[in-house]
Amino acid sequence: MPAPIWRAALRPCRLNSRSPALKSGFVRFIATDPRHRLSNFWAPTGGLTPQDGEQDESHALLVRGGFLRQAHSGVFHLLPLGLRVQNKVEALIDKHMSAIGASKTSLSSITTESLWRRSGRYSANSELLRIEDRRESGFLLSPTHEEEITALVASMVHSYKDLPLRLYQVGRKYRDERRPRQGLLRAKEFMMKDLYTFDSTPEAALETYEAVRHAYNNLFDELKLPYLVADADSGNMGGKLSHEYHFVSPKGEDNVWSCDSCTYVANEELVEKKTSNLSADAETVSFPGISPDRKTAYTITIPKPTNWSETDTENWETATKYLNLHAVKKALPENCEIDTGIASPTLTSLISKATAHHTITDRALSPSSSPTSTSSHDLTSISQNSPCPRCSTGHITSHRAIEIGHTFHLGTRYSTPLNANIALPDAKTHAPMQMGCHGIGVSRLIGAVASLLADEKGLNWPRCIAPWEVVVLSPPGHVHDAENVYDVLRGVGDDGYGDGNADVDVVLDDRAGKSLGWKFRDADLIGYPVVVVLGREWEKERKVEIQCRRLGVRMSVGIEGIREEVGGLLEEL
Repeated sequence: MPAPIWRAALRPCRLNSRSPALKSGFVRFIATDPRHRLSNFWAPTGGLTPQDGEQDESHALLVRGGFLRQAHSGVFHLLPLGLRVQNKVEALIDKHMSAIGASKTSLSSITTESLWRRSGRYSANSELLRIEDRRESGFLLSPTHEEEITALVASMVHSYKDLPLRLYQVGRKYRDERRPRQGLLRAKEFMMKDLYTFDSTPEAALETYEAVRHAYNNLFDELKLPYLVADADSGNMGGKLSHEYHFVSPKGEDNVWSCDSCTYVANEELVEKKTSNLSADAETVSFPGISPDRKTAYTITIPKPTNWSETDTENWETATKYLNLHAVKKALPENCEIDTGIASPTLTSLISKATAHHTITDRALSPSSSPTSTSSHDLTSISQNSPCPRCSTGHITSHRAIEIGHTFHLGTRYSTPLNANIALPDAKTHAPMQMGCHGIGVSRLIGAVASLLADEKGLNWPRCIAPWEVVVLSPPGHVHDAENVYDVLRGVGDDGYGDGNADVDVVLDDRAGKSLGWKFRDADLIGYPVVVVLGREWEKERKVEIQCRRLGVRMSVGIEGIREEVGGLLEEL
């Protein structure tokens, strides 16, 4: 017979024999109910749609499911269900950061303009959210914390003996997003995990980088969802080594290219082409360009595309059809830029006034004899099913994807300008610390998982980040039976002598005035991995129905087999 409530709740305790209460014979034992109940949990589900201007089905489900509400464009309040998911994500992060010896911190969300000017990242036209105090001092709401963590460590760490150092936080970040969209995927305020690593040598920093990559793989593997790891460009973060972590999704804003035969994966900026050298007399076309300061003119030469039409001309409007602009920018000399937003009539006039000229040639062509020409990049756009640049048999295709994580090896990009130096073993030499920064978008991960697994009935959470792993449903009048099933799932057992601490996260839907059918629909909307139902078979044979929508499982089980069957399903999720 299942354990009564009082037996499930009580724990052994030791009393002081000298206690006056014990001597007088009056001892009061207070038993509390440890069960998670939806009757005392605020979960306002149903009836609402998002208001961020762009309707997104999975975001609408997060709103209707009671996970969040929109406060302003790109700004959201997490409700209790959403916070449980976020806490699960944070616990997952804590687990894998602890595995590589990282210590958790909590940095201020406010940083100074002056610190960002020192690092060279401050820009008046960027997406930085700026604030001023009453003294008109400039501050920023941090979109990331490289500057702050570097300044902090520089003030406290002065010797190679204090390294390696690995510090991380999970906190709010801010971005002056021009057009917030797709709910949590592109917001003005968002939660993010950022890990910062400090080492004494480049070799040690690369070892740290690989340790972090391994931890990231383990973390994303635990979600049991397919993901891609792509070679990536470091952008304004600095450094030369970088990888992105993506969920493939039609709602993604990134393009990731992968080979169907080998492990080659790269993002849009770094995807390569398989180069075939052409003869010196191969037909070519050239496009003009100009630097933002209008002092340097560029000539970009590529093999004539096979799909070049008679109406195409060698101007910048046509160039955008055939050039890989990311590759063009990488082929420019150091500290040089190209302005891609100038119309042809204006461009022609500007080029004639330029004081320097530089030629950029596709590496498929024979190098030019000009000393100002470079030919180290494939400058033409890549197309679907192009030959893989890494293997001899595969072809590469692009996928729309949502970026959920990024690792950067920074080197001394921040430690040099911010004077984060350490004494080396000879005690006479000082050198800047070798750094890395590694992020996971917590809010974006929640939105991306919701997008990937949602179906026509509602959300579908992976076990490790679900608000609860199992929900127990019963019709009106069967609350005590449902409590007994709950206790069995939690490990109290049929005889009532278990400890009630089984590794299953269960909630009991005991809300009054709700029919079993209503609870069913609500459970589907919220997306619990496993649903246990006390339905008709409970009345007849004392069997529960176990459902797992994601695995397509529906079975009837006696109370003695519940834990085993539910545990088996959870292992697959």
